Amino acid sequence: MNLESVINAPLQTRYGPLSGVKVVDVSALGPGPFASMMLADFGAEVISIRRPGPVDVFDPSAGMIRGKSMREIDLKQADGVDQVTALAAGADVFLESSRPGVMERLGLGPDVLHAVNPGLVYARLTGWGQSGPYSQMAGHDLNYLAVSGALGISGIDRPVAPPALLGDIGNGSYLAAFGIVTALLDRQRTGRGQVVDIAISDGAAFGLSGIFSEMRSGMFAGAIGTHVLSGNAPFYRTYRCADGKWFSVGAIESKFYAAFLGALGLSDVDPSPRAQWRISDWPVLRDKLDAIFLSKSRDEWTALFEGVDACTAPVLNLDELTVDPHLKARGTVQVESNGDLRSAPAPRFSAYPHLHAIA
Repeated sequence: MNLESVINAPLQTRYGPLSGVKVVDVSALGPGPFASMMLADFGAEVISIRRPGPVDVFDPSAGMIRGKSMREIDLKQADGVDQVTALAAGADVFLESSRPGVMERLGLGPDVLHAVNPGLVYARLTGWGQSGPYSQMAGHDLNYLAVSGALGISGIDRPVAPPALLGDIGNGSYLAAFGIVTALLDRQRTGRGQVVDIAISDGAAFGLSGIFSEMRSGMFAGAIGTHVLSGNAPFYRTYRCADGKWFSVGAIESKFYAAFLGALGLSDVDPSPRAQWRISDWPVLRDKLDAIFLSKSRDEWTALFEGVDACTAPVLNLDELTVDPHLKARGTVQVESNGDLRSAPAPRFSAYPHLHAIA
């Protein structure tokens, strides 16, 4: 879908569990637009406001416009502010992602909008939140994960994270959508609107709850490369194959570990839980498995492990997603008429079985 083709397009009647919910989205870049796309996917009417002029080359929001009505409005002009205020007066949700104080200076802060719409859910999605010494500091996904502690437990020799997924989307967009829907439920009970302060760094730290428990029990030392899921354990990591592609192994439980070793024919490796969790043996076994996986292509390993309950899977490239048998059967990733890839909405609702399908 071309962005310019939907600018100023009228809202259409939406179908889904959020039908009847109206959202005004003035957020930019990734986390906010993805959150409002989630709401639109499930029936909300979303008006997305973008600034006039050409779209920035690095603007992921251009791929997050499905189901939305796009409007070009200059928020730095008085008539633009009036237009957005009028839209917010008839909306259920207002979503913004500017640094604290920006919306107030524009005349679109929560006090102003709540004066014209007391029931408005005013969602503020930022990296650092509305308060605290970092709130005015610039940042990106990597920085929020770094300060939250989530980045410091990943990787073996250096911290790594999936590109803008764990922070911006996982702990930004999803947390925003959850916060918005929760506030809407609260409004249904109380009749009041409110401000929802969504900080990506808060969300990432919140996700460490299980890690903190592991530290208390002694399962995790808290340092880079010491967590069992960081790639340190030979039974939970990725391996390079003969064709340069990668194969993932997640055989944590003893029965899966034994099945994994059995499929490889490693009768000389003790499959017992005691031996599996002998950390001092891990480096040698990692080296051994590194050499083994280099002996076959990724697809050969995929075929060898087919039907083996060992928690293994090929690491797919993006151009392989539409042909993977599981993703294809569920329509998880589809191809548009112009050849672009699009992901189907998730999760799926039994009462709205067609929402995941993309025309």
